[in-house]
Amino acid sequence: MIFAGVDPTKDVDVLMGTFTKSFGAVGGYIAASKDVISHLRKSSWSQFYCAPMSVTCCVQIIGALDIIDGVDGTDLGKKKINQIYNNSVYFRTKLIEMGFEVVGDEGSPVVCAMIYYPAKVAAFSRECLERGLGVVVVGSPATSLLGSRCRFCLSAAHTREDLDFALAVIDEVGDLTGIKYAK
Repeated sequence: MIFAGVDPTKDVDVLMGTFTKSFGAVGGYIAASKDVISHLRKSSWSQFYCAPMSVTCCVQIIGALDIIDGVDGTDLGKKKINQIYNNSVYFRTKLIEMGFEVVGDEGSPVVCAMIYYPAKVAAFSRECLERGLGVVVVGSPATSLLGSRCRFCLSAAHTREDLDFALAVIDEVGDLTGIKYAK
């Protein structure tokens, strides 16, 4: 798949990714030439001091890839990829329309709304939770001091009603905490 004019099979030397959110497993991957992978295996000492991924997780990942590729004989994977894309575009667009400053790539299932001020991070999270919505906020030291944000991780399983409920809560709490910086 070509994204932003870049063909990953021709223009990228190393691909890295995670198996946590999208695959419902743990760990991640690095894909590269045999020489690069060989070098990483020889020079990455941490691999000798940590446990390998469990067989159960490996089977989960392979199963998810089979569904995505249609190897299971269905179009479920294609439908889920389209749904997660549509959910993320819808959610992101609505946040921007409400006045939130949103960062990250369009179509990504992880949508970040900037909070910036450390004092507002806990308030935003707490007020959302009091309204029945659990959110993931990230602040320093995981971000720069003024790079605090809320990370919304969307799923293909979220319905439009789920998203609209979350957006209504976020809209209300965004006004309450004064974090709609794009207005």
